[in-house]
Amino acid sequence: KLLVRRGDAYVDSQSAEDMKLRRGSLTSPGENSPYRDRTVDENLQLLEAMRNGDLPAGSAVLRAKIDMASPNLNLRDPALYRVKEATHPRTGDAWRLYPMYDFAHALSDAIEGITHSLCTLEFEDHRPLYDWVVAKCPEVRDDAWVLGCLSKAGGNPEDYRASPETPTPIETEPPLKPPRQIEFSRLNVAHTVMSKRKLAKLVDDRLVNGWDDPRLPTLSGLRRKGVPPAALREYAERVGVSKADAFIESEVLEDCVRDVLDESAARAFGVLRPLPLTVVDWTEADEADEALEAPRHPKKDFGVR
Repeated sequence: KLLVRRGDAYVDSQSAEDMKLRRGSLTSPGENSPYRDRTVDENLQLLEAMRNGDLPAGSAVLRAKIDMASPNLNLRDPALYRVKEATHPRTGDAWRLYPMYDFAHALSDAIEGITHSLCTLEFEDHRPLYDWVVAKCPEVRDDAWVLGCLSKAGGNPEDYRASPETPTPIETEPPLKPPRQIEFSRLNVAHTVMSKRKLAKLVDDRLVNGWDDPRLPTLSGLRRKGVPPAALREYAERVGVSKADAFIESEVLEDCVRDVLDESAARAFGVLRPLPLTVVDWTEADEADEALEAPRHPKKDFGVR
């Protein structure tokens, strides 16, 4: 609402196809929406209708008013809120207004006092929008202001609809510093499926035995496989952080596991498939049993076996 009152957001009633056509391309600027110059009162009225579910899904979206000619497509009046006919896990069917990821990402970081938001490289082009949302919404970095809004918005939906909240801007700089988004390359392991979406499909289609299947590169799967936590920390330190896309060979993790287990695991030998032998040079003068001792670890004092 503050964005609308400040002239930084508006309700767009175009269809998704029309918005896509007016967005432009990497080589051509976009066109302003015919609803971009709606009055503040009209935008606030439509925003309340979106929130209460009076408008069907796809009929309107709340868009940021930035620059339709920006070379960064993410800054060409991106959508902030849309109507979605879905049941929320906490509020149920009370509201029909859902935020877009880029908007919720920046707001949640600012509200929770996040100092550095670490993202993978595909979010690098989204950083200007992240900074725009943080700069345009300083109120969310004020705990008292946030609690005041939540106390009313989180109450009875009918009471709210009868008397909608009217948030007021803060006059001073909020105590929390604005968060920063920093990008780095994702961890790509050669010949290994790392996508959560693809891993979820394997689990949902019952091609593996759950998320803790030792064949999956999940923490629970690696734990079940016997990989110690110290090996994962050592692996992360060896790989490091960079901005260059690279594929790490799986042998690097196996080498880390060997190094950790070499320092902490005791040695033991077992005969899985014993073969019967007849000793022909054993005399009656020899003892019936002969025992040998060997250290449990070649370097550490783990006792003998």
